[in-house]
Formats: sequence, C-alpha cells, structure tokens
Amino acid sequence: MNMLTDSHDAVTADWAAAILDFWFNRVGEQGWWAHDPGLDRECAARFQGLWNDKKGLAPEAFLERADDALAAVLLFDQLPRNMFRDTAQAFATDELARAVARGAIAHGYDIQIGGAGRLFFYMPFQHSEGLEDQKLSLSLFEAAGDPSSLEFAKKRYAVIERFGRFPHRNAVLGRKTSPGEEQAAKTGANG
Repeated sequence: MNMLTDSHDAVTADWAAAILDFWFNRVGEQGWWAHDPGLDRECAARFQGLWNDKKGLAPEAFLERADDALAAVLLFDQLPRNMFRDTAQAFATDELARAVARGAIAHGYDIQIGGAGRLFFYMPFQHSEGLEDQKLSLSLFEAAGDPSSLEFAKKRYAVIERFGRFPHRNAVLGRKTSPGEEQAAKTGANG
C-alpha cells in the first residue's frame, strides 16, 4: 500500500491517506493491540475532529476507492477504541464501520488491498455483538488464511454465541452483568 506522510496537515489534504499512513506506518502491528494512553491521546488529537465530521455520512460516501473504504473502517471501528477507550462512545460508530466494510467487500476492496488491510476490513464483524456478523467474521478470516486472526475470531464468536454480547462492555454501556457473565469474567472467558 502506498502511504503518504505522517504530517498532521495530511488530514486536511487527504484524510484517507493520513489515516492509512498513521495506522500502518506510525502505529504498526505492535501498537494495534496495545493499551497505550499516549497512543490513545494521539489518536484523539489527530482524528477525533475527522471522526465527528464524517460519522454522519452514508456508508456509500466511503466506497469510491479502496483506500477511502479502508480508512473509513479504521476511522469508525479501530480509532474510536483508542480515542474513546473505556467509554460507550468507543462503539458508537460500529454499525457504520460494518456497513462500510460490507460495501467494501462487495466491491472486492478487501482482496484488492490484501495483507493486513484486508484483515481490518473484517474486524467490524469480529467486534459485533450480532451472531450473524460473528459467523461472517469466521468465514472471512478463514478465507484470509491468517491462523492468528482466525483464532481471535473464534474466541469472539464463542463469547457472542454463549452470552449474546461482550460482557466486558457491560459497565461502559450501562448493562447489568449476569451471574454467568460474572463467572466467565473471573476465568477470563468473557471476550
């Protein structure tokens, strides 16, 4: 994938290139799964305004180019998990991310992009509390041929199949935790 610059100015010039460059070149694989308060602050400083500006657009607004679609999926699925960590807002644009991802997959953008970018097109389904989305996640990650990602997808699927939701989100979403969820949390089996 051709990335541009790490400049903050790139956000206004080409928002998609700025996100892709930041996510794949600045953050990289080590940072994608880290709980780093500094990274969370940087994500918010760079992209929260863009998130606010674009979250009201229709999914189709992001489907003209593969890079735009991938950047939108990151903006609405991955970046909120950093920008709004431990708040309900972290999940506020999950539905939009899934809609963009569905459109992107229908256009074949996931295959066109390939590599790690392909896997990020599938993450919104893994993050979903809908069982059908979880089933789609399994089939997409299996087709991608990445064993590690497929293992994570299987674990998330098992949680949704068992509880119908991710219990670790209960507190920030104001949901009551069931006794079964509480027991699962003690054993680390709640996703």
